[in-house]
Amino acid sequence: MNAYLNLKQKRQAEVNSFPMMFAFSDQQFEEGMKNLGLEPTDTDKIYSIGGGGFIRKSDSISLSEMSKRHNKEMQEAIATDQTGEGFIFDMFNYELRNHEYNYTMDVTDTLEALNLTIEEVNADERLINGLSKAKKAQFNNM
Repeated sequence: MNAYLNLKQKRQAEVNSFPMMFAFSDQQFEEGMKNLGLEPTDTDKIYSIGGGGFIRKSDSISLSEMSKRHNKEMQEAIATDQTGEGFIFDMFNYELRNHEYNYTMDVTDTLEALNLTIEEVNADERLINGLSKAKKAQFNNM
């Protein structure tokens, strides 16, 4: 199976289980606050994380630690791929497909999703190789 997808699914499961809420109406906000163990008036006990999302202030360090751990796991997985034909290929291949590269021929959204710049890719032969092979694979799988 795709090594990148395995890591992505593991990380997503952890994010899904993290205590947070998303609210786009007063009713959703009230329900979300109750799910967080708070009263709807306890707005001083939450932080907005953008996009309609909220967490308890008391969970902010845990969220930050989880994010740092996810970034470290990604960097470690990339570091283990010495040629760009393993994890790095899987990573680019998945995200190119996810961002419809075969239609747009643009890697911008893919790189953004991976938190990479074109300069970072161009500075690493493994990344160049993985991206090149993944681009070719997009058209071989059509």
